[in-house]
Amino acid sequence: MATVRAIVTRDLILASTSSARRALMDGLTLPYRAESPGVDETVSPSSTAQEAVRELAARKALAVHQRHPAAWVLGADQLVEVHGRILTKPADRDAAREQLRLLLGTTHAIHTGVCLVGPGGYRSEAMETARLTFHAVGADELERYLDLNEWEGCCGSYRVEGAGQALLARLDGDRANVQGLPMVTVVRLLREAGFGFFERA
Repeated sequence: MATVRAIVTRDLILASTSSARRALMDGLTLPYRAESPGVDETVSPSSTAQEAVRELAARKALAVHQRHPAAWVLGADQLVEVHGRILTKPADRDAAREQLRLLLGTTHAIHTGVCLVGPGGYRSEAMETARLTFHAVGADELERYLDLNEWEGCCGSYRVEGAGQALLARLDGDRANVQGLPMVTVVRLLREAGFGFFERA
């Protein structure tokens, strides 16, 4: 006689409303929901980019977990770093143009911190870095890219999952990391926490 295995469904929350992160999580076909963490994203100016993304990922996950203590919460944060300068989300088109001018024709890093928290004080963290080299495009092409408004709400002022991939000359690292979540790392954290995949209903 076939054994029927009970499936335990865990309440998993992505502490982000980013459409790019949701799209990556959707690809896992793992039940989850998304919620805005609503936290202050200010960090000490003396923090490195790596320290900042770790701190903010944990801050986001813990904020949502405090509202849902029985749930598992995945938080993430991302920063772009070029020549020692940290780039956050541009305030307007002029700021986006300045950021892209810094990136064109050179190599920069994208750091993404990930934090998974769960019941009973469970907490696991990781940080991934990808390195990207951009083509040195001209001023007219840059303005045409800015016209697409992909810079809005995006660290570094581009989206590699969109038209911004045409700026890319080389990518070293996890492409999903560049898009917002290092999925190889996310899957590892979830598996270590006991999550199963490809479950039958």
